[in-house]
Amino acid sequence: MISANSLPVNIAVTVLVAVMVFVLPRVDRSVCRRLGLNLRGGVSSHPRAAALLRIRRGILYAAFGGYLAAVSYLVFFSRAATRDYQVHIALYQDLGRAVRIDLGFLAFLRVLFTEGFAAAMRHVQVETKDITQVYMNAMLFVPMGYLLPYLFSWFRARARIRPAVACFVVSLLIENLQLAFRRGFYDVDDLVSNTIGGVIGQFLFLAVAYVVTHPGWRREQAQVRQWKRNARRRTLYPFFRRMDMVRTSLLATSEDEIRAFYCERLGFRLVKQLVPLDSPDTYLLLEMGRFQMEVFCSNDPVQTLPRQNLALSVRGLDRVIRRLEENGMPVEKISEDPFTGQRRILLQGPDGVHIHILER
Repeated sequence: MISANSLPVNIAVTVLVAVMVFVLPRVDRSVCRRLGLNLRGGVSSHPRAAALLRIRRGILYAAFGGYLAAVSYLVFFSRAATRDYQVHIALYQDLGRAVRIDLGFLAFLRVLFTEGFAAAMRHVQVETKDITQVYMNAMLFVPMGYLLPYLFSWFRARARIRPAVACFVVSLLIENLQLAFRRGFYDVDDLVSNTIGGVIGQFLFLAVAYVVTHPGWRREQAQVRQWKRNARRRTLYPFFRRMDMVRTSLLATSEDEIRAFYCERLGFRLVKQLVPLDSPDTYLLLEMGRFQMEVFCSNDPVQTLPRQNLALSVRGLDRVIRRLEENGMPVEKISEDPFTGQRRILLQGPDGVHIHILER
């Protein structure tokens, strides 16, 4: 079997990681530009953009699956099962023994400054096996920290923390499986090295892949920094990370139309209905997930209402379009939101409400 710590394996892994980090985003961007595909979620110019983007995702998912298969081979199947359960919890003890100085550290410094670097290095003995093991464990998880935000929007939304946490969890799972099936040590060194590799991968994604695929990142970062400087002393700034819009309000003329459209066709849930005394009005509270909508119905069909807009954001806009069409609600052509550059569709609701559904 091939040893996971052998020099050819270390070289191969290093080359593959370098290709992934520096070549993949540039090739991906170049191919998508030639095909007219928008990687930032906006409208693509190619008439079959949806199918081509699915093919692109399929290729990337297959590559990620191949990487997971290679990691599984190296950590489980490239080594024979042992008779006993083995646990190693002394952090980097082997790495500390990998570099030995036969005359002591202070004497080493004296030789270094009096006789020179070459003379001092003659007293240093290096055991490369332990060093390459730590290096290999870190390099194995660099692709995971890099590809998770590259492929999945959930990790990309918090690219500075979620990939590293996922790498830690996966590494912890691997160590426990190795212990359960006696395929090597339960080694704290491996857990730490894998997590460090995941952190390196996620920062390489931010430093390379994100920069390549988002050419306007400098302008966006400058705007964010300027906003933070200006808003830091404002009242709500300390709470902005925990805030989200959960409720909006609409005016309507018919309670029956609101129920038929929002509840029966779109799937909102009627949470509460209020009927004021001595008034034909009806107040409805509709909910879908964490989003709530107050609707004030005058029940006066001749009343003229101002133009109103309702904006929703969803993941998987193409699936939403198919669902709407299946339920007899055709949508207009997909357009690009002028503020965010994301794709969006427009529905016409009761009382002329313009419902904008944006891809998150």
